[in-house]
Amino acid sequence: MYSSDFKRSMRRLMERLVAPILGRLGITPNMVTLVGLLLTVGVAAVLATGNLFLGGWLLIAAGLFDLFDGALARATNQSSRFGAFFDSIIDRYSEAVIFLGLLIHYQRADGPQTLTAISLVYCAIIGSVMVSYARARAEGLDFECETGWLGRPERITILCIGLILNWLIVALWVLAIFTNITAVQRIFHVWKAERTAKAAEQPKVRKPLWDFLRIEK
Repeated sequence: MYSSDFKRSMRRLMERLVAPILGRLGITPNMVTLVGLLLTVGVAAVLATGNLFLGGWLLIAAGLFDLFDGALARATNQSSRFGAFFDSIIDRYSEAVIFLGLLIHYQRADGPQTLTAISLVYCAIIGSVMVSYARARAEGLDFECETGWLGRPERITILCIGLILNWLIVALWVLAIFTNITAVQRIFHVWKAERTAKAAEQPKVRKPLWDFLRIEK
């Protein structure tokens, strides 16, 4: 949903505004990643108590740390493969703990939509995990795989809107359906990329001159 240009603009903005301040304070990217996780745990606790409106705004604040750590790493030349790996793992924990907060909320609410809501949260968890795993597995096989409708920024945005506007069930329906569609999109993308790569590797067979004179029926 978010264009590549928009994402690049946000990364540049964070590098110019936030990263220099954090760098002067001696804060490392991994510290920022861990603080983001702790904030997300706090957000999950707020959601578990049923304060969804406040939780939505706090989730926006916690989500900004996804931008801070990468921007800080690039601006201070602290990028590393371990840092990227660590950030990816923590992102998965952060997303999972938010859904845990929602599961606790619905389990405590015990309303008429409880079973539906819990089922949607479960499907959204599965879809989110598979979207991230599809990208990680594809990149491990040397395929670029950022395609699809609902990456992590889009998922967080939809969830925040649902929480703040009290459209949480609608947001969960969107996440439950379209995260899994995104996973399928990435499967198809990698399949297509492999077919293209194999076609490029195959030697071109030189056709005889008379082959072009054949009449297609």
